[in-house]
Amino acid sequence: MHADDQDFKYTELTEEFIRIFCRVYNKLGYGFLEKVYENAMMIELNKEGIPAVSQYAIKVLYEGEVISA
Repeated sequence: MHADDQDFKYTELTEEFIRIFCRVYNKLGYGFLEKVYENAMMIELNKEGIPAVSQYAIKVLYEGEVISA
């Protein structure tokens, strides 16, 4: 934990997520499409018991109009 982390709400989860990402990246290396890393992350998050949803759809508004859902 760094001194400037103070009392952030999800510090432990964030650190765990970064640790898992580093594991995935170290195993796969660079050069793959984002979806490959996403799929590997979902496997690792599941193994660690961390609930996650891949590509969760959200509604995005621009000038009051939905541009993505």
